[in-house]
Amino acid sequence: MDVFGQVADLYESTRPGYPPDIADAIVAYHGGPPASVVEIGAGTGKGTEVLARIGAPLTCVEPDPRLAARLASRFPAARVDAVTFEQWSPPVGGVGLLACAMAWHWLDPATRNTRARRALAPAGTLAIFGHRYDYADPDQDAAIQAALHSVDPSVRERPADWFHQDVLTHGEFTDVRKQVFRRALPLDKQRYLALIRTFGPYLTRPPEQQQHGLAALSRLVDDFGGTVVLDLRTTLVLGRPGRPKHAR
Repeated sequence: MDVFGQVADLYESTRPGYPPDIADAIVAYHGGPPASVVEIGAGTGKGTEVLARIGAPLTCVEPDPRLAARLASRFPAARVDAVTFEQWSPPVGGVGLLACAMAWHWLDPATRNTRARRALAPAGTLAIFGHRYDYADPDQDAAIQAALHSVDPSVRERPADWFHQDVLTHGEFTDVRKQVFRRALPLDKQRYLALIRTFGPYLTRPPEQQQHGLAALSRLVDDFGGTVVLDLRTTLVLGRPGRPKHAR
């Protein structure tokens, strides 16, 4: 996840925030405010803004020291642990709410569900949420995907709401629920290309591929009339810790 530290300012100014209703949905599912909140992979604090609304003691787990410092400055009441989720040790008795915003894919897929269950108190709640950047116009979508594929044929997008299926498949949580929020997000060329520059697949590509990709997208947006309208889909997945597998 340390690729984002190099574009922290751009990430903070460009990435859309999360619906504040997510905090209300979490509290309603939990049955009231949790005793404590831990956020995994807090980044620049986009998800933290929502979680802080809950009003419970908050810990942010963020391995990138640049982002950890930013979090400590933005959220002085929060505790910030500059370690990976795999290195982090939950408190005795577990936490009330374990949350993860747009970072579940950065965690070890073989262990993330089990680690999350073990980190929670018996009556705790798991909350995973994130955006999917679809396009309101299917013709724009097809043209953009074709352009990106021509620059790098290995580009693949995860299925919509993939982390919902991930939690269901691993069977570590019960009463798993999904809630989807949607809104149209129009972006001019400058803001759209800035958003692209904050995505992991872009940041992990060689500079030459980055330049080719941005040039291709720039030409496309010009062809679209200078604006791209995103169909921003925000999914919230909630679950309760189940019994350990060895106890079944």
